Amino acid sequence: MSRKLGDYGETLAVRYLEIHGHKIIERNFRCRFGEIDVIAQKGRYIVFVEVKLRKNSEFGQAMEFVTRSKQKKIITTAKLWLAKNQCELQPVFDVIEVYAPEGERTAHPQINHIEDAFS
Repeated sequence: MSRKLGDYGETLAVRYLEIHGHKIIERNFRCRFGEIDVIAQKGRYIVFVEVKLRKNSEFGQAMEFVTRSKQKKIITTAKLWLAKNQCELQPVFDVIEVYAPEGERTAHPQINHIEDAFS
């Protein structure tokens, strides 16, 4: 998937989160351990969000591509972010699936928000 298409999926996810009461703290936090697509706050939670964009679910649900190995990298990256940012909020890990059959030309992409996805 191209970076441009990935950015499109993340932008849709950010809009969705904002509409649903999240305050966006950071996008694309990177360190030597990995990357977190979106970091947001909602209430007493700091939400680390992995965004997965797919054209369809023919090869499985987008969530299925967030493997245990990927989850461990995200958790390690989140721990580093938390240490650097002295955050007192409760961390939670969400996945947002974006289905866009026509890529950026998709008129009505489907968005599924899986809260607390790593538990």
